Amino acid sequence: MPASRVPDSAYALVPALRETIREAAGLALPFFRAGEKTAARIWSKAGGSPVTEADIAVDTFLKVRLSSLLPAAAWLSEETVDDAQRLGADLVWIVDPIDGTRAFLTGHPDWSISVALLAGGEPVLGFVHAPVSDHFYEAVAGQGATRNGTPLRASTQAALAGARVTGPKPMMDTLARGATRDGVTPDFVVVERVPSLALRVARVAEGSIDVGLVSSDARDWDLAGADLLLREAGGSVSDLSGIATTYNRTDPVHGALIALPDGLRAQTVDALARG
Repeated sequence: MPASRVPDSAYALVPALRETIREAAGLALPFFRAGEKTAARIWSKAGGSPVTEADIAVDTFLKVRLSSLLPAAAWLSEETVDDAQRLGADLVWIVDPIDGTRAFLTGHPDWSISVALLAGGEPVLGFVHAPVSDHFYEAVAGQGATRNGTPLRASTQAALAGARVTGPKPMMDTLARGATRDGVTPDFVVVERVPSLALRVARVAEGSIDVGLVSSDARDWDLAGADLLLREAGGSVSDLSGIATTYNRTDPVHGALIALPDGLRAQTVDALARG
């Protein structure tokens, strides 16, 4: 659904969404301990990934609040049982109540709350809030993206040589091999991996990272809100062949991805293919 066809009522939600997401952060922050283990109860989900009582509290709060703000929208989140009704819905909330749960539970500051509204399968509202730093990112399709009110622009880096790159080491090694010319390996600036995937993509959107590499197994809720930030800032999230990411499919799991400015896409795709 093009942005021009999105109901005005959805765009009018932005102020209420800001307030709602900040309220949700207020539920999680009391459990966070900088540099220490969380005060929240922790258990393992099927598959072994951790979840805390803070994840559940934020998820429950957002489901109630967002559903009341836009009753027509379906729902998909990390901590709620999937409902196939979303597949036939024009409007869908995509939510990660705490993206970077392992960071949250070990006292690392780089966790976030990610919220997106899809219309016709495309993100039209996107929010990523990092409560510890109080960085609040938001985007409206066709109207740009901001961090705490300041417009975002992706990097203008024109070459992989010297690019600031972050992500899993195997993918970084592949990129370096593929980008090697005449026996000279490009001099990447390696950025420490950002545990919250939504926040990693948001930092590409703000221009502090040039190339964000994403290993396979990311989910819609990790990506949708941050992807809109990047699209509005001059880039996007795509697969390794450069095809833009799509959302609200039957299986919300993705393969390996790249998040980067439009100007680096062709070089990066080529390097990964040759690496």
